[in-house]
Amino acid sequence: MELCPCGSDYDYTECCEPYHLEKALPATCEDLMRARYSAFAKGQIDFIENTHIPGTEDFDREEAQKWAETSTWKGLHIVSTQKGNPEHNDGVVEFKAVYADNENKDYLHHEISTFKKIDNKWYYEDGQIVGTGPIKRATPKVGRNEPCPCGSGKKYKKCCAA
Repeated sequence: MELCPCGSDYDYTECCEPYHLEKALPATCEDLMRARYSAFAKGQIDFIENTHIPGTEDFDREEAQKWAETSTWKGLHIVSTQKGNPEHNDGVVEFKAVYADNENKDYLHHEISTFKKIDNKWYYEDGQIVGTGPIKRATPKVGRNEPCPCGSGKKYKKCCAA
C-alpha cells in the first residue's frame, strides 16, 4: 500500500491515481487541488497542464516539470475550501504545500487558488501566493555608538553587543 501524497490517508491507487489516469473526475475543487499536488509529487505534468482552465497561456511545462523533479514533496495542508456562487460553478482553496529542494532546504508554498467548473469538470483558474509580508523589527534598530537600550549608560558596542 502506498499512501497518496495528497494527505488523505487513502491508498494512491484509490485516491488521486484514477484522476491522473483520467479514469475519474475530481468531484470538488478541493479534490482537484489534492490531485494537482499529488501530480507534482508523482511527476504527472500532463495532469497539471490538462487541469488548467482552457485558454491558459502562461503555463510553463518545462518549469513545472523541473520543479516536480527537483523537489521532495513533504505534505499538503488544506487551510480552507470555499464554494463559490453555484450559478458560476467556482470555488476557492487555500493550501500550504511543504517541499524541499535538491539541497534538502525546506520551503512553504502558501497559495489561494481559484477553480472553475466547466461541463462538469473542475479546472484550476488562477492562484495568489500568500506571502509573509515585510519583516518588521520587534525593537528599534540600535547603532553601535548609540546608548545601550538596557539602560546601562554605556555605548551599545561596549555593552550588550560585546
